[in-house]
Amino acid sequence: MTFFDAQTEDLDIASIRRHAVRLAKAGLVGLVTMGSNGEAVHLTREERMTVTRETRSALDEAGFKNVPVIAGASENSIRGTIDLCKEVAASGGEYVLIVPPSYYRYAVGNDETLYEYFTAVADGSPIPLILYNYPGAVAGIDMDSDLIIRISQHPNIVGTKFTCANTGKLTRVASALGAITPSSPLAPAQRTATVSKPDAKHPYVAFGGIADFSLQTLVSGGSAILAGGANVLPRLCVRIFTLWSEGRLTEAIEAQQQLSAADWVLTKAAIPGTKGAIQSYYGYGGFPRRPLGRLSEEQTKTIANKIKPAMDVELSLPDVA
Repeated sequence: MTFFDAQTEDLDIASIRRHAVRLAKAGLVGLVTMGSNGEAVHLTREERMTVTRETRSALDEAGFKNVPVIAGASENSIRGTIDLCKEVAASGGEYVLIVPPSYYRYAVGNDETLYEYFTAVADGSPIPLILYNYPGAVAGIDMDSDLIIRISQHPNIVGTKFTCANTGKLTRVASALGAITPSSPLAPAQRTATVSKPDAKHPYVAFGGIADFSLQTLVSGGSAILAGGANVLPRLCVRIFTLWSEGRLTEAIEAQQQLSAADWVLTKAAIPGTKGAIQSYYGYGGFPRRPLGRLSEEQTKTIANKIKPAMDVELSLPDVA
C-alpha cells in the first residue's frame, strides 16, 4: 500500500519503508508496489517511481535483498507502458504487473489486440511481465485461459495474477504452463507442462489475486498469492502456505477460514478500511488520497473488531525472517 501524510497527502516515506520491512519480516517473499491497493492511479509518475525506489531501498537496508519488488506499470498505449517498464527497472523493480488497456474498451477488448499489446510490451520491457487479470478495474475485460496461455508463451511473460478469482481458469493456466508450486505431500508428485516455452528463463508463476482463496490457489496447482489482505495479515497468509507444504490440510483449511472471514471484511471496506485496520493494529496507515473517502473513528473501530479473531491469530504468530 502507499501511505500519505494525513494533512498534506504527501507521500509518507517513513511509513512506506516501515511497511515493506514489516511484511518481509513476516515472511512474504515478494512485494508489490503500485498495484490496486497502492493507489497508483492517485500518484504522479514521479511519485510512483519514488515509492518503488524507497521500497527497494528499505528492503535492501534491512537485509532483504532477496525479496523482489513487483511494480504496477500499466498505461493504455504500448509505447507508454514500455516507457513505464523502463522507469520501474531503473527504480529497482524486478518485475512489472500489467493490466489490459481499457480506456478504448470497444476497440481493444478483443483477443488479437490484447495479444499484440502484451507481447509488444514484453518485447520492449527490460524486466519480465506478470499479467494482471482484474476485470473490475479494466471495464470488464476478462482474459480467458486460452488467451492467457497464448500470451504467456512469450519468454518475457512469466506469470499471471488472477484477481478474477476464477480458480478453474487458474488451474488450466497453471497446468498448461507448468507453474511452479510449493512442494507438499498433498500435491501431485509430478507435473508436466503441455505448452512449451523453450526460450523462457524464468519458471511460470500463477498467483491467486485475493487472500480469500489462498489455499484454493495451492490446491489448484498455483504458485503464490498477490493479495491486498496480506498487508494486514501477512503471517496468517504465510501460515497457510507452511501448513500446505507440511501436508497439514485440516489446519490449513481452518487457517483459510479465519483468513477468508477477515479478508471479506477488508474487501468490503476497500482501501480506506484496509488502511484503517493497519492503523488500528500497527500504529500507521492513515488515509487514502481523495476522492477516496475517510472512515470515521467509529467505522474504523468496527472494522478492527470484525477482524479481531483473525488478528488474534496473526499477532500470536512469530516473524519468520
